Amino acid sequence: MADNPPYIAQRPKRADGARNYDAILASARKAFEAEGSDASLEDIAARAGVAIGTLYRHFPTRAALVEAATRDGLADLVARAESLAGDGDPLEALAAWMSRAVRHFSTFRGLVGILTRSMYDEGTPSHAACAAMHSSGAELLRAAQRAGRVRADVTPDELFDLLSGAAWVRENALPGGGERGDRYLRLVLEGIVAHPQAG
Repeated sequence: MADNPPYIAQRPKRADGARNYDAILASARKAFEAEGSDASLEDIAARAGVAIGTLYRHFPTRAALVEAATRDGLADLVARAESLAGDGDPLEALAAWMSRAVRHFSTFRGLVGILTRSMYDEGTPSHAACAAMHSSGAELLRAAQRAGRVRADVTPDELFDLLSGAAWVRENALPGGGERGDRYLRLVLEGIVAHPQAG
């Protein structure tokens, strides 16, 4: 357990603070997608039209800025899992969610590593959101297992590892090579599908 709770950036209520917050966040998302998680915070502030001190007042650490930039995507994965639960074939539901998860995990270079650390480190700003996302995916996995559509020995942690692997392949593919990650995910799915026992 972390000694201090992680800092979670919140949008200010005052109009001027909210405008700066939104401008920094929009700039950060563009910079991360173009340059990866190590994008210059000074450049992000400059593109947002604010001083670096203003950026740090809203986002005291790089981790806090990354958390805010990826918060909506993780929340979307939780909502997507809930909407897919109990809807048709549980294997198709799991596969659709996994594809969406891999695309989010590989939004920018370095994100999959950040999310992996955040999943297991309670001291990181993204831990709670990652844990909620992990739990929602686990529910889809268990539903597919109960239906006999996925191997019973696959654990939620292994599912997360498989997603991280597919996202790593996708985020490190050459421009236009995202299909490599998609193929990797298809191979992963073939590996975890339960096959009827020959009788």
